[in-house]
Amino acid sequence: MAEILSLDSGYCTHLGCIVLRGAPMRKCKFPALVYLLSAHGRYWLWDTGYASYFDDYTKQGIYRLYRWVTPTYFSPQQAILAQLQQRGMTAADITAVLISHFHADHIAGLRDFSNCRMICSGQGWQQLRPLRGMAALKQAFVPGLIPDGFESQVQFVETFPVQALPAQLAPFQYGYALPESNGEIVLVPLPGHAVGQLGAFVATDNGWVLLASDAAWSHLNYQQMRLPLKLANVIMNNPRAYLTTLQALQQLHQGGAATIHLSHEGDL
Repeated sequence: MAEILSLDSGYCTHLGCIVLRGAPMRKCKFPALVYLLSAHGRYWLWDTGYASYFDDYTKQGIYRLYRWVTPTYFSPQQAILAQLQQRGMTAADITAVLISHFHADHIAGLRDFSNCRMICSGQGWQQLRPLRGMAALKQAFVPGLIPDGFESQVQFVETFPVQALPAQLAPFQYGYALPESNGEIVLVPLPGHAVGQLGAFVATDNGWVLLASDAAWSHLNYQQMRLPLKLANVIMNNPRAYLTTLQALQQLHQGGAATIHLSHEGDL
């Protein structure tokens, strides 16, 4: 069965009451978590989190607003490549980087893995690819974080075989089987928060795990349906789809057949 290792790549701060109604009006830490997945002798990264490139490409111009809205705290030792090296690994050991979505806090380390295969939503990439300036910033997309030659390295999940999911994972029924994972990693759309956002069902020895990315910012979002404030809709790609996805997470949680991991669950 597949294994999951959680890696912390730094954090940003934001008012907790924005992402969870009823939370205190104070700044909370939201870690940028990355997951190292392994199965059958292969390794995949679920996102790359923060890296020094984030500072490089948000120092000037319109993209400075990104770091102003969500101040970031990161040290070079927290770069995912540095953490892999501490474990005796290199970028060459990574079969592919799985991009949940293209918000800067999920892709800032992509350049450290520029020779790796990249996997993402084709729909998401095609919509974001031409954006620059304010249009890109509205999507939390910083184009400079995309490595040179990205399009020669990328594969789109829509081209992967469709795999039926076990009935106990309802309401999720189908996903895209990750090549070389022997059906133990299945990618699923999680629309709403960001264009083309993906999640990943991972079959482990302890049962199924859903890497739900930013489909929620707190387990209370889906367990108690405590929604973000409407102000958070400013950064939502599709607020109505976000609610539908949150309801799907609630149903999955109530079914008890999968554990849900988020990318930014903060100290609310």
